[in-house]
Amino acid sequence: MKLVRSKTLAAAAVLTLSLAACGDAGEDEGGSDTPDVEVDAEAEFEAGTTMAELQEAGSITIGVKYDQPGVGFLPAGAEDPEGFDIEMGKVIAAGLGIAEDDIEWTETISDNREPFLQNGEVDIVLASYSITDDRREVVGQAGPYYVTGQQLLVASDDDTIGGPDDLEGQEVCSVTGSTSIETVEVEYGATPRGFDTYSECTDQLLNGQVDAVTTDGAILLGYAAENPDELKVVGEEFSEERYGIGYELGDTAFCEFIQETITAAQEDGVWEEAFVATLGISDVETPEPPAMDECL
Repeated sequence: MKLVRSKTLAAAAVLTLSLAACGDAGEDEGGSDTPDVEVDAEAEFEAGTTMAELQEAGSITIGVKYDQPGVGFLPAGAEDPEGFDIEMGKVIAAGLGIAEDDIEWTETISDNREPFLQNGEVDIVLASYSITDDRREVVGQAGPYYVTGQQLLVASDDDTIGGPDDLEGQEVCSVTGSTSIETVEVEYGATPRGFDTYSECTDQLLNGQVDAVTTDGAILLGYAAENPDELKVVGEEFSEERYGIGYELGDTAFCEFIQETITAAQEDGVWEEAFVATLGISDVETPEPPAMDECL
């Protein structure tokens, strides 16, 4: 199906970026600025498309993680999550003419992202959702909008694990249903310990119940930053994780809209500003935005 636009490419037309202070510069959290995305509700879509239906509803439900600092994280006492995935969700919503206050954030864990999309519990998923061939058999995945790599989080006084080649026989925690836990077990001989969330894995590491935690390096740096005297990230990246945006399988028009919107945000600098304000807090170097796959 063909998109009908009242202006140019999605985000290039409807998004403007301003910076709003998020806290005192001396505070550990919130000393950075996050992009404020303003919505222009003049975008038009072909009747019957997902975009038109969401625009008419005036709201969108987005599945995100709540336990990944810098990516998708719900601070104690906060009403809404924060992180790079959340900022990308705001960009997509704005492209539909939907204000930030009209986004419904729903917590997803690695094991329920496909069911949530298949059952219609969420409209899209932005949850450090690595693109894989197996996943694209059951759901759509637009992107990648960010590329990272798997690393290891260990106790700060542990010098026995310096990379994945040291994992054989070690108890390594990651989230059930993630690509990370499969990689360390199959390729490096680790003994897997699966939990629902990465915060549970981090607690296991802090309590000495596991030897390491593994997932994408940017996420681990967030946990290390929260526990600088107790945890550290070791080794180089040993996988390529291409983050995708989940949507209902077969909705090619929606995929094209999502990718146009994110691509325009990359070109306008919105993507970079969002990255610096979220993952950049953990001293992750801002990468070049990745090129998108073809919508299937």
